[in-house]
Amino acid sequence: MDFEKIAQIQMKLAKRVVERPLDISTVKTVGGVDVSYKGGKARAAFVLCSFPECRFLKFRIVETEVTFPYVPTFFFLRETKPAIMAIGREKPGVLLVEGHGKAHPRGYGLASHIGLVLNIPTIGVAKKLLRGSPPGSWVKVGKAYVSVGHLVDLASAVEIVKALSPEGYPQPLKLADKLSKGACYGQNNSACETC
Repeated sequence: MDFEKIAQIQMKLAKRVVERPLDISTVKTVGGVDVSYKGGKARAAFVLCSFPECRFLKFRIVETEVTFPYVPTFFFLRETKPAIMAIGREKPGVLLVEGHGKAHPRGYGLASHIGLVLNIPTIGVAKKLLRGSPPGSWVKVGKAYVSVGHLVDLASAVEIVKALSPEGYPQPLKLADKLSKGACYGQNNSACETC
């Protein structure tokens, strides 16, 4: 695979990312998506919560074959497919993506890619910074490194993540992470624990 060519494509796509203030008073739902791996399988979980109360509304879990190896800074090639499968036709007011947005060495991480593909506001939320992340492209909120994905600015992204992070990490992503790793989920589409 020609990673140099893919890197050039990332930099071109980064120019299509729209960074603008989001009227947070209009946001009624926030989604979170995360992907875990076991053997040759990817297990993606999408969680939808109300905003700002973070009341759990629904979730979806999908499993699929891993189609791309783990290659640092090319995460979007591995995770886009399972993440979008889990999101399905949902259109949350904002989507939190476990991964970087503009806080990526080429300014275009998984959160930006999903935002462009789905044309929805996305926020990158990660537990670690990538080497070479552009200065000013992220803010640390609790335990999370927050960056613009698409259709949101950094100030709006930080405000949303702060509202959802009473324990240092956004609750929708904490739940998506647990579900993607096989945490229990009950009948009638109800998770065993809520936001």
